[in-house]
Amino acid sequence: MSHKENMSTKSYGGTRNQQKSNQRCEKRNTRWKTVKYLRIQCRNKRSRLKHQTSTTIKESAAVRAAVREGLRVAQSLGPTLLFVKVNQGKEETRRFYACSACRDRKDCNFFQWEDEKLSGARLAAREAHNRKCQPPLSRTQCAERYLKFIELPLSQRKFCQRCQQLLLPDDWEKHHEHRVVGDISITQLRRPSQLLYPLENKKTNAQYLFADRSCQFLVDLLPTLGFTRVLCVGTPRLHELIRLKASDDKKSNIKSLLLDIDFRYSQFYMEDSFCHYNMFNHHFFDGKAALEVCRTFLQEDKGEGVIMVTDPPFGGLVEPLAVTFKKLIAMWKEGQSEDSSHKELPIFWIFPYFFESRIRQFFPSFCMLDYQVDYDNHALYKHGKTGRKQSPVRIFTNIPPNKIILPSEEGYRFCPLCQRYISLENQHCEHCNSCTSKDGRKWNHCFFCKKCVKPSWIHCSICGHCALPDHSCGGPKDGCFICGELDHKRSTCPKITTSKKVNRAVRKQKQRKSNKMKMGITKGQSMNHTSVTRKKNRRERAHQYLCS
Repeated sequence: MSHKENMSTKSYGGTRNQQKSNQRCEKRNTRWKTVKYLRIQCRNKRSRLKHQTSTTIKESAAVRAAVREGLRVAQSLGPTLLFVKVNQGKEETRRFYACSACRDRKDCNFFQWEDEKLSGARLAAREAHNRKCQPPLSRTQCAERYLKFIELPLSQRKFCQRCQQLLLPDDWEKHHEHRVVGDISITQLRRPSQLLYPLENKKTNAQYLFADRSCQFLVDLLPTLGFTRVLCVGTPRLHELIRLKASDDKKSNIKSLLLDIDFRYSQFYMEDSFCHYNMFNHHFFDGKAALEVCRTFLQEDKGEGVIMVTDPPFGGLVEPLAVTFKKLIAMWKEGQSEDSSHKELPIFWIFPYFFESRIRQFFPSFCMLDYQVDYDNHALYKHGKTGRKQSPVRIFTNIPPNKIILPSEEGYRFCPLCQRYISLENQHCEHCNSCTSKDGRKWNHCFFCKKCVKPSWIHCSICGHCALPDHSCGGPKDGCFICGELDHKRSTCPKITTSKKVNRAVRKQKQRKSNKMKMGITKGQSMNHTSVTRKKNRRERAHQYLCS
């Protein structure tokens, strides 16, 4: 090959390499644009969250009427609620009935317009569907089976994990192919929340169970406040520990009644200690008998010494919960004398701190404690984390906060100015004249806003208030999260395929980076392993030479 041909080949190869390099740069720029677009999109979504919350509040304004009017439209989870469909940018609204407990149409597809007229065939089909959705055993049958079960010898006490059911000898044949646990002790029967699988669907049950730390704190606190009866609304683990303490400690005279939507608990308790109940519509599934059990429990000793502890699903609307709790309060007041009409039923409402304004809208006398509630089966709401990762769940109560002593070993201390126990990093602000932190971090005072704000917020002169540094000025925008149009939502947006492609591209880019990092680690490990092997071989050869 001549020198010129060789040079031309080199230049051609260089051109090809340059083309490949340009292509890689173009791809990298495209990816960067994609990431940048998604970041902007995410910021727009964050800015619209406020608007979404206000829309939800607007929709929930009709729920007060729904709790009353929905009684005439019933389904498998009790009376429905009446909602309002609001079209953004339009004044037209239309009301409809939907399930009170399920917030996803996949879990419960009940839907009916308020002015819709149903045919006889459709009503009959609905009744048939409701019958199918009922628990397989009645409350009385469950109690009878439980009494038979505890009389069995230990070797014959079995529990089917697949069906989540206690098995009598007659049931063994039906469940012989299922996963069955044997030798169920009395101690295990007293802790059914450890036998049953939690129903963790966030849009239905959201059954997250108190960690032993939080549960033990409540069990120790309630008797010191002078309570002898606890109405547990959606708190099965607290109910268990109270009953365990009462059975083990003869001096303890505290009693508990559990109201819960999970009918599986009915096979572990008698009628006077558990009621199948929906807290979103104040519905007792077992009718007047269960209602009378609850009424008797609340009105015992003229209503003295009783407290309600509730832990609702965090995705539920506050307003129907408030309406239900006011009905329980009215039930308790029926047993009060006229002289005690000014008294309130003591309540512990366990809910995230960012719902404080909504809760105080319905219960102005409530205050929020700094105690962080944590859960066993929740990935985020754990004790011991710091910064933004701390559990946001708090206790809202109408009991004076200076009476509630929080554990000093966890860093809680008493503020003499606020007359309440506060968390370790919560500092008293001289300008606000209160301990202002809500999330466990130290908040900073903004002299422009004249209040304390989160440490990650800064004052924006354009918006006129404090916000995150990367917020979009000008406030939230109405409409679809993807294209901004007012006539549809994100789920029905015609440009959703483009958005999905963007998300897919970003996911691929992240996956590529993680793969490169893994490959780098693997190469490093293999290189280290090779060098160690070489050194070892050298030493062995040297040793052989010296010995020869």
